Amino acid sequence: MTDSYTPPTVWSWNKDNGGRFANINRPIAGATHDKDLPVGKHPLQLYSLATPNGVKVTVMLEELLAAGHVGAEYDAWLIKIMEGDQFGSGFVAANPNSKIPALVDHSGASPVRVFESGSILLYLAEKFGAFVPTDPAKRAEVLSWLFWQMGAGPMLGGGFGHFYAYAPVKIEYAIDRFAMEVKRQLDVLDRRLGESEYVGGDAYSIADMAIWPWYGALVKGLVYDAGEFLQVQDYTNVSRWTDAIGARPAVQRGRMVNRVMGDPASQLHERHDASDFDTKTQDKLAPPPTDA
Repeated sequence: MTDSYTPPTVWSWNKDNGGRFANINRPIAGATHDKDLPVGKHPLQLYSLATPNGVKVTVMLEELLAAGHVGAEYDAWLIKIMEGDQFGSGFVAANPNSKIPALVDHSGASPVRVFESGSILLYLAEKFGAFVPTDPAKRAEVLSWLFWQMGAGPMLGGGFGHFYAYAPVKIEYAIDRFAMEVKRQLDVLDRRLGESEYVGGDAYSIADMAIWPWYGALVKGLVYDAGEFLQVQDYTNVSRWTDAIGARPAVQRGRMVNRVMGDPASQLHERHDASDFDTKTQDKLAPPPTDA
């Protein structure tokens, strides 16, 4: 292993040294352009993209609706992060950190902004009294796992995922360091799921909704194409749990919302009504093929 880089005394931004995401990464915050956010007909307005962090929230909203919480009806607007939508003035007002997802709740006297995916899950759980226990001990367990994901996730995504799949140069030390950590995290999760049906205990909760889009996708080979590299088949309890969560109809719907990749039948770019799943997926909106 060699190290040919010596950090300068003072760091300076090299705009071209960002790999796949160079056009949207920058060392400053704030808006780059004026653009208001659209507002639909429902109190809950979600601005997102179906990355794992975005999927957490759409799964939660669909689960709330499936459980009969009619107040959880929502509009989901597509934020195209590769085109810089997250730097529009309206989005920055909703989330000063310029990351998806962002939620604005218009159900009260004044709009309430909520950002960071874990914060949105907890806000919705408390608003509707669902998917988080009221018993103090059980609640503490669920929240511990929710925040476990929030702390562990960057090691998987920005750490392993970036250096293994996206970085313009393969750096052995970086990949080895983060692969070791991700396998440790998978072992933590596998051991927990060997003693409990769900991550937070015996009931499905926001902890499962937070963890499944990242670690479930990883063990199913849906992110970073790293299944063989990480030997994900070894984590049998995680696989069992992943399949059980993925079989839930609300999870299947939530995964479709704001999705712009994969099978056109799985892509619902924007969601404004429950009927959109039947009429507005990309396969139904696509024009018929033309004769050559």
